[in-house]
Formats: sequence, structure tokens, C-alpha cells
Amino acid sequence: MIIETRLARRLTALALTVLSLTACGQKTPEPAASADAAKAPSAQQAQQQAEAAAAREQEAREIAVDAYIFGYPLVTMEMTRRVMTNVEAPAGSHAPMGQFVRMREYPTAAFTDVTAPNADTLYTTVWLDVSRQPWIVSQPDMRGRYFLMPMLDGWTTVFAAPGKRTTGTAARKYAITGPGWQGKLPVGVTEYKSPTSIVWLLGRIYCSGTPEDYQAVHALQDKFTAVPLSTYDQPYSVTAGRVDASINEQLAVREQVNRLDAVAYFKLLASLMVTNPPSADDAPMVARMARIGLIPGNEFAAAELDPMLLKGLAEAPRLAQEKIAGWMKAGVEAGENREENGWVFSTRTGVYGTDYLQRAFITAIGLGANRPQDAVYPTSEADADGQPYSGANQYVLHFDKGQMPPAEGFWSLTMYNADFFFVDNRLGRYTLGSRSKFSTNRDGSVDLYLQRESPGTDKESNWLPAPDGRFILMLRLYWPREKPPSILDGSWKIPPVKRIE
Repeated sequence: MIIETRLARRLTALALTVLSLTACGQKTPEPAASADAAKAPSAQQAQQQAEAAAAREQEAREIAVDAYIFGYPLVTMEMTRRVMTNVEAPAGSHAPMGQFVRMREYPTAAFTDVTAPNADTLYTTVWLDVSRQPWIVSQPDMRGRYFLMPMLDGWTTVFAAPGKRTTGTAARKYAITGPGWQGKLPVGVTEYKSPTSIVWLLGRIYCSGTPEDYQAVHALQDKFTAVPLSTYDQPYSVTAGRVDASINEQLAVREQVNRLDAVAYFKLLASLMVTNPPSADDAPMVARMARIGLIPGNEFAAAELDPMLLKGLAEAPRLAQEKIAGWMKAGVEAGENREENGWVFSTRTGVYGTDYLQRAFITAIGLGANRPQDAVYPTSEADADGQPYSGANQYVLHFDKGQMPPAEGFWSLTMYNADFFFVDNRLGRYTLGSRSKFSTNRDGSVDLYLQRESPGTDKESNWLPAPDGRFILMLRLYWPREKPPSILDGSWKIPPVKRIE
């Protein structure tokens, strides 16, 4: 260490002085060593110091990569919150804190706030800060319609999931309380405790997309409300949001996160962990992060770190991002994810425990993913022969009669570009699924055509337009069937996507 080296130099100088004094009176004193010679380390010492510095750098790099992956969901959630709430009043997919976003139409290819959006449901969402007091959400009678109101904490864990599957469709009121809150709630209000101050209620209401159904869903959306506990059963007026001009509204959130250097990233992470604390199960990771000066609630003081630690930290974002991106394949090899006929999916979504890499991976490709009982998201980047999808080719996905995706809610197949955003096309069509009216083959089977150009007017109802270049497919099964045939237990298999020669 640097302190030990300085101390050694002082001791060496002191020893030379003592030797000089005890040699007084001798006839032939030994010549004193020069100051430079005393300070210069031997070749062996220099080698040892270089090896120690390299070891510190490597250790810092490894810890920083793990810390980056650990914190990726929390940083991404915060950056997403900033962008989506940076308005004075609700507009489109944005609304101030505590006010509902009520999406009136499906997202388009211009929507880049959240990766892997869906075009099956109308988002009805709200960002809440429950650090000071609970918020009470009122849900109307959904009249049997499929809906889901999952609540994500700052680490993207779905800590509650009211909806048709779990709580039915009758009108309800529920309070979302923050870490450590204790108090009394009004009669008839169900409590959902959030482990963090940041809460994203990422509601989805199924809609067929027709003008009539849009109108019906809009009426339901307008009846959702959110108020602080202190104003419950009192007149409540929302206040205008404050716009921060420094927030980038144009660049996709994921890209904004990925562009943060190590120091900026870890400074933000440290500050966020004050009101969004790691769980008790995260204690080993918290202790590990402390070795590079990353402590929840403490400012990340990069200037005070050993230069070799900083050097190791600098490479962490790139290495961590590569590791996250590679987890789709590596996760299969590790047994964390499943692969069937070129489709990769997991039943480890929404609740992750200490599986930090899985959590970061899902954040990167599908922020806001649900619990597997509510939704499964098989994803495919390559055809049946293992070749990456390209708009230069034509593909078909064939379902035998009676073998369409088994889901109690609904299913859909979505086309994304290489960045997991919708593909612009003349039909404005981003998905095929439960609400589609397919043309069938003579034997009752269904072929879906995945290609850039139309397969012909007689097949256009089964056409999902592709981009010019690389694309990605995602199959969604909302409320997947739990009894056979089921994707959850493997009794239903996803067919392969085959290239048309």
C-alpha cells in the first residue's frame, strides 16, 4: 500500500542516520549511500508493487462489474421515471409524479420510453413516491375485462399484482405504503407494502383496438385515481409538474443509462439506495460494493479512491453491458432460461431474489416484466437454422390446428427492430394475436408470415411486417394456461420460425 511504502522509506532514512552516528571515530568509515539510492526500490520490490497494483485494479474491475449489474435496474427505473414524469400535465405516455398516464391508443414506432412495449393493452400507469406517506389507488369495476395492475419497486420487483387473475374485476381500493411505514388505513382499503420509495404502477387494460372498444376502455381509465393518504375522502387537486430542461427527452432511456461513465453511474446508484434500500438478502453484495467505496447513502467519493481502483472502475460499464447482453444465450447454458426451437424465455421474471444478472437482463430487454403467472415473454433472434433474422429474407411461423398459444388472458406476436422498439410500416401493424382474424389453411392450421414485403392480399391478414435489417420477435402469453397444454410446465412447445426458400 502507499502508506506502507512511505513508512518504509522513513524507517530506512532513520536507520541510515543511526548507522552514521555509531560510526563516528572510526578511521575508515564506509561511504554513505546517496539519498536517491535509498529511495529507489529494488527490481524485486518494483515487480511486487506492480503486481499488487495490477491485482487491485483487477479486483476493482470485477467488483465494479458486479455492482453495475446489481444496480442496473434501480438506475434504469430512476432514469425512466425522470423522463416519463418531466411534464407539467399528463400528455401521451408522460405525466407528473402522482398523476395517471392514460394511453388512449397503442404506442407507435416513435415510442422509445420503454423497451419492448406492447400493442395489446392500453397502458394506465402512475409513478409514486411513497417515502413520506402512502398513496391510495381507486380501481373501478372492470366488468369482466382483462386487466393487470402490477406494482414495481425501484429494483423492478413486482411486489403486488392486482388484476383479473388475482383479485377479480370488481371495484377495489388499495394503499401502497413505503419502507417502514406504520399507521392506520381507511376501512376497506387493502395494503400493499413497497420495499422502496419509488413505485411504478404499470397498469395494462386489454383492448381490441376498435373505435368502440377504445371508447369503452377510456371510460374505465378515467375512473382510476391516486391520492395521498392525507387527502383521502377530501377534495384533492393535482399540482402542475415541474419541467427539468436538462433531462434528455429525445434519447432512449436505455441509451442514456448506457452512456453514463462509471463515476456518474455509481454516484447516482449510491444516492438512490438511500430511499430505495437493498434487501436483507443483498447484504453480501452490499459488503462487496463497499470495497470500492460504494456504500448506500454515502456519496461515491471517486476523488478519494486509489488511482488503480479508478482505473479498474472505468471499464466496468462496457464489460457489464456486454455481460447483460450476452445473458440471453449464456442464461440458457446456465439453466436459468429455457430455449425451444429458437425461442428463449424464462419463468424467472418479476421476482428475482439475488439473481442480479437475470434482473438486469430483463430490465434491458423488457423493463416492467410481470410475474410468470401473469405473463411469459418468449423471444427469438434467429430462425430454426440458427441464422439471425433479416428483413432481406422471408419467414413463416406455423401453428397446427388447435395449437395456438394457450393463454387465459390473450397472446400476441410482436415484431421489434434490433433495439427492441416497434418497426414502422405502412399498415401500422406491430403485432398479431388473439384479436387478429387469421386466414386458415385447409387443415385448420395457421401460417404467420414474417417479412418486409406483403405476402399477397390473400395472406396479408397473417402478415407481420419486418424492417430492412435485423429484427427480433417476442411472443407474449398473458395469464398463461397453467394446466396442459401449458408453456409453464413445457407441455406446449413454441413452433420454430422457418425461412421460406
